[in-house]
Amino acid sequence: MARVRVRQHVNPLSAKYRKPLRLPNWEIIYSCLDQPLHLDIGSARGKFLLNMAPLYPNINFLGIEIREPLVMEANEQRDRLQLSNLHFLFCNINIYIDPLLESFPPQILNCVSIQFPDPWFKRSHQKRRVVQPNLVQALARNLKDNGQVFLQSDIEDIAKEMSYNFLANSCFQKQHKETWLNENIFPVQTEREIATLNKDEPIYRILLTKMEL
Repeated sequence: MARVRVRQHVNPLSAKYRKPLRLPNWEIIYSCLDQPLHLDIGSARGKFLLNMAPLYPNINFLGIEIREPLVMEANEQRDRLQLSNLHFLFCNINIYIDPLLESFPPQILNCVSIQFPDPWFKRSHQKRRVVQPNLVQALARNLKDNGQVFLQSDIEDIAKEMSYNFLANSCFQKQHKETWLNENIFPVQTEREIATLNKDEPIYRILLTKMEL
């Protein structure tokens, strides 16, 4: 299948990405809906989850991506691989995080990963960044106790901002004393991570846990 060409960045605040969310029947999507859920926000072409899902058949994976052609491409690859614990969803996560998570059984969300999100460098564009307080609050409400949030970026200021937004919520605690984790907690790397490491450039990683209430 030919690789789909799409814009690298899209404005999540535009009307095009504020259409009503269409949620599938999760009992049809996943062969076992009661398994722990790993939510990957900004899944792009889905390579990370397409490699993770076969390694962890007892975990359900959901990739969220705002560029619909990439979602369609990733689900086609999922179908070819016959993975019944993986799905990709076209979604503007900052608008629909609550109805999305509420559509799953409670206490099912076990892990969230946000890896190399769009930096939106211009000051006037920073409100387009994915890690906003409302996203953090929604994850705090829905992530199970002791559930994990893994963040990484090749831009230090973005990693610092993501870390700050999560730690500003008392539900989350960083799980390492050092400023940044040296290693990825997962056995699979994203395409951006591989490219960054190949250039011998640094990656800034944070691991957080939702505290028991």
